[in-house]
Amino acid sequence: MELKFAEADLAFQQQVREFIDTHWPESARQHVTRSPSHVHKQRPEERAWYDALLERGWAVPNWPVEHGGTDWSPTQRYIWDRETVNAYCPVRSPFGASMLAPVLQTWGTQLQQERFLPAIREERVQWCQGYSEPNAGSDLANLQTRAVRDGDQYIVNGTKIWTSSAHVADWIFALVRTDPEAPRKQQGISFLLIDMTSEGVEVSPIMLLGNLHSVNTVTFTDVRVPVENLVGEEDKGWTYAKGLLTHERTGIAMVARSQLALKRLRQYATDAQVDGGTLLDQDDFKRKVSEIDVELTALEMLELRTLASAQAGEAPGPESSLLKIRGTEIGQRIADLQIEALGYYAMPYPDQTLIDNEGAIGPDYGMPVLHDMFYGRASSVFGGSNEIQKNIIAKAVLGL
Repeated sequence: MELKFAEADLAFQQQVREFIDTHWPESARQHVTRSPSHVHKQRPEERAWYDALLERGWAVPNWPVEHGGTDWSPTQRYIWDRETVNAYCPVRSPFGASMLAPVLQTWGTQLQQERFLPAIREERVQWCQGYSEPNAGSDLANLQTRAVRDGDQYIVNGTKIWTSSAHVADWIFALVRTDPEAPRKQQGISFLLIDMTSEGVEVSPIMLLGNLHSVNTVTFTDVRVPVENLVGEEDKGWTYAKGLLTHERTGIAMVARSQLALKRLRQYATDAQVDGGTLLDQDDFKRKVSEIDVELTALEMLELRTLASAQAGEAPGPESSLLKIRGTEIGQRIADLQIEALGYYAMPYPDQTLIDNEGAIGPDYGMPVLHDMFYGRASSVFGGSNEIQKNIIAKAVLGL
């Protein structure tokens, strides 16, 4: 199998790098938030970046051309993703552009596409995902949030939990039960779009380790939702949810981000002084770093094989689960080693005023590392827990 870029792809890579250097210069990269664990308001330079993407036609490269996307090949999209990660470009929320949009483009009505897709493409509206519930996490089909038809509206009651970014989202796409008498629990589920400003929607924060606020509980109490906000057919939402999760799980591999994190780990270990040398000179620590480097390289090869299949027109299969499992496990191990390398310099900073007044007790790059590690513990759960992914592989690959 040929796993190197063609000349045309290398030329495209250079074009991408020149665009990034022009519209997201080094000065902007120095202040960027490097982790999804931090939900923050859009800064002016980030808005300028999105505007430049819109003008160039590169805002949503994975979308079909008819909806404002590009005609890039899978390899070109892969190059774009890697180069933007390496340059710390602003990370677009995945809920609208990467997860909901493909569902709307496949099963949404023309009215829904015209209403919602432009705002997602232009990064003007933020979305969150209403899937998990207190008694329906990994067993998502056990969800109990009800939507009862009342004329031209649904009345929604229930609770969603672990809802990322709900406190800053304008809309939520949610799985709701419309037929509680369906013979199988995967049936009788519908896919609704709900305005977060609707009467009866309540958002309560869930504070994570390190006092982080990125996830929430969302409660629906007699929330009225227009029937026109139903995506696809009533009671067929499980089909749409499965298609959406395939996109989410493939992205969670985050090979390029792990490679960048591994590069930072080597920097931390080189800066750390031990017994007259550096931590990276210590045989035991060097072995740990080398083992992860080998495993990450193997994961990259799997990603490239998947890319080659996509380039040949093949649809993604159970390899998305393989990428998800190994990608999250490797990312977590790199984060653990970063904490080991930084030691007490990675202490949490619960009060921003302490940082403003006193500064970091060590290198500035140490401040967000523990928070990022805490957040990363959840990566093996969201998008379908790694245990569930192993079940998928057992059925799809091993025939068990």
